[in-house]
Amino acid sequence: MNPVVSIIMGSTSDLPVMEKAANVLNDFKIPFEINALSAHRTPDAVEQFAKNAQSRGIKVIIAAAGMAAHLGGVIASMTTLPVIGVPIKSSIEGLDALLSIVQMPPGIPVATVGINGAMNAGILAVQILALSDERLNKEFAQFKENLKKKIEKANAELAEVKYDYKTN
Repeated sequence: MNPVVSIIMGSTSDLPVMEKAANVLNDFKIPFEINALSAHRTPDAVEQFAKNAQSRGIKVIIAAAGMAAHLGGVIASMTTLPVIGVPIKSSIEGLDALLSIVQMPPGIPVATVGINGAMNAGILAVQILALSDERLNKEFAQFKENLKKKIEKANAELAEVKYDYKTN
């Protein structure tokens, strides 16, 4: 089994957040790898990873980092693969990481999810892969339908909650 998604994080301290992306990929039976690489502490390894990812079969990269959060942008500058950035809440509530990831120069996009939004990063990776994979496309459509049913059920349950002045 060869990975098609790579989850890269600046530090293993990011794993509790990034497990949510791993769980999504695992649930959809998408082979993935997880590595810790730092744009600042291991720049040569990041370059080697980015330049070789596509030839190794990687189709989507999820890059998580906190603080200066350059990892996703550095990777995006060296590959044509889509890169999804996950800003990690570490200092100033993660706003530094969020702004670092979304403020990429023209021509070097990094799709960015919310602070600690690893689950959405995993879901976005599934959506990208589903464009060319019929099995994933069907499973993802069912996933979206299940989200709809969950809210419909919750709304029906709310209808049963009674208050003296509730009108619905």
